Amino acid sequence: MAWDDDRVELLKKFWSEGLSASQIASKMGGVTRNAVIGKVHRLGLSGRATPAKPQRGRAYDHVEEETVIGEHRHEPVMKPIIPEPEFTAPLVLDTGDRTTVATLKNNMCKWPIGDPARDDFHFCGQPTSSGKSYCAYHARLAFQPTQSRRPERPEPMRISAGEAPRRRAAG
Repeated sequence: MAWDDDRVELLKKFWSEGLSASQIASKMGGVTRNAVIGKVHRLGLSGRATPAKPQRGRAYDHVEEETVIGEHRHEPVMKPIIPEPEFTAPLVLDTGDRTTVATLKNNMCKWPIGDPARDDFHFCGQPTSSGKSYCAYHARLAFQPTQSRRPERPEPMRISAGEAPRRRAAG
């Protein structure tokens, strides 16, 4: 398939409308998704605009879209946005040295900084919450929040003992 001027203009039009390469290929016919991607690249067409990122620190900015599972409709759920802790510089001890394995205590951040093979290797050393290994900033880097693996399902209909489920009459 040759890319004549009319097909190139059509490709540019579809691309600017935000259609995917697969959608463009099916609308144009006689061309594959990969051919569309290759032509877009050779033409140097601009990439897609990325969605705006929500502002951090403002609670309940993000609302999930309403979902429908079976016949049950779920209302949008407000999700809080957790503010990101501010970075704090590694602790400098009273002696002017950085925190090392020898000076590290239980209530100090154990986040390693630098190359362990070099002399300037040290740990963050900032105070931690009771029993924690990292300060708030490094804990945020180390541990990602868990995400639900499957959507919540509506509760099943409960039937009391001796009660048979009702069936609709065929009509």
